[in-house]
Amino acid sequence: MLKIAWKFIKFDKAKSIGVVVGILISTFLIGQQLGVFIFLSGLMGALATDVKADIWVVDSKTDDVNQLGRLDIRNLRAIQGINGVKEAFPLIIAGASCNFKNGTSGAITLLGVDETHTNALVGNDKIMAGKISDLQLDGAVSGEFFEKKNLGNNINLGTNFEINGKRALFVLQTKGFRGFGSSFCITTIERARFFSNQSPNTISAVLVDVENPKDIDKVVATINQNVFGVHAWPSQKLASSSVKKILASSGIALSTGTLIIFALIAGFFIIGLTLYSSALDRLKDYGTLKAIGADNKYISKLILTQAMLFTFVGFIIGLALLEGFRFGVAKSGLIFSFSPLVLLLMFAAIGLISLSGSSFALIRIRSVEPAAVFR
Repeated sequence: MLKIAWKFIKFDKAKSIGVVVGILISTFLIGQQLGVFIFLSGLMGALATDVKADIWVVDSKTDDVNQLGRLDIRNLRAIQGINGVKEAFPLIIAGASCNFKNGTSGAITLLGVDETHTNALVGNDKIMAGKISDLQLDGAVSGEFFEKKNLGNNINLGTNFEINGKRALFVLQTKGFRGFGSSFCITTIERARFFSNQSPNTISAVLVDVENPKDIDKVVATINQNVFGVHAWPSQKLASSSVKKILASSGIALSTGTLIIFALIAGFFIIGLTLYSSALDRLKDYGTLKAIGADNKYISKLILTQAMLFTFVGFIIGLALLEGFRFGVAKSGLIFSFSPLVLLLMFAAIGLISLSGSSFALIRIRSVEPAAVFR
């Protein structure tokens, strides 16, 4: 069957190339939109997952890590006394504006913790240059490599600039430590308050590490029951909640889904019409097969085998182009990857539209009479 199907494919190279091009275009467009969606959805909850803490304790009305309210500093003492809490430390998140020597300005989000927990904000795998301990220097903050344009195009160590009119300097370069629509700059909690004019009696969240990771849910429940006006979240659940809220309130999911649907529809008709046109050109060949004993079931298998061969070749080429795209945009900070499950689902979707598109050809060929070969 494979040998005969391959001969049919090679016979009409122009139409075969057309089918493969339709498949690879669908593969590329679907993969491109999924990749951008994966990247954006990852940023939506990145703060909750990148920061090293088992539990986030935030305002009782907060369900999005990107929009934290304010907590009274006294909540920190109450949480530190909860059974099962290994340590709890405060986090300040504040927006600020920057002015740079080249005359540009930008908006940043300051993240501040006490000096003994600065390494909890960013891991060594995301540090590009500098040392986390240098954040203790006067005016010291970090700069994100992929946010250079927003940070005056110069985040070299020792570069001076202003945050809300106050002197600051970059002492640490991070790479990949970003939030959804935010340029994160790490510093100490006292300096974050100084730059943003925050009261020493308020914080944005309490970050909690538990003594036993198996007791996270238990500690969360205890905090929620015993500390008024706060809500404790396991880090992963807060990240998931943030993603759900942003997707529900924005058009990102709708626009991505619409483009993927159009890619599927376009692939269906390109593949279907090309296979149908090819079938019309090969009616006598299919009639000959019927004349020598092939039934409609055999012909259907032959057409479907061709469709799967087209799917395999087109998907591989489309995936190669997608990898080129992924590698290219990664240099600008748009970083994503596909899990084996996502790749399998993409292949299944492409295979489905190929098999569905071949139905155009099947309807026409099944009506061919064996005697047609002698006309």
